[in-house]
Amino acid sequence: MMIDQLSIIADAIGLEYIVEDELIEVLCGLLEATTPRHYVGTAPPQKSYKAQIQGLELFAFTVESDRFKCRVYYKFALVENIFWLISLHRDRKRRAGL
Repeated sequence: MMIDQLSIIADAIGLEYIVEDELIEVLCGLLEATTPRHYVGTAPPQKSYKAQIQGLELFAFTVESDRFKCRVYYKFALVENIFWLISLHRDRKRRAGL
């Protein structure tokens, strides 16, 4: 599930993939490449203020993507086996230690 579909689509255009056809593949690749050291969120995690997922913890990661040849930032929430995608785009700032 996506919280802000237009934002995800705009960022997908920037990464040059088609949301409808490739989002699951993109997410699987990112999740497979992600380790705990890629976590860039806060401790404890921030809570969402969006109506659909209000109060859920948000998890943010940056990972170097072989597919996109750049560092990618993505943020999500999980509830009852539902993955809520909040953000997925090129990392917009260089983070220390990565």
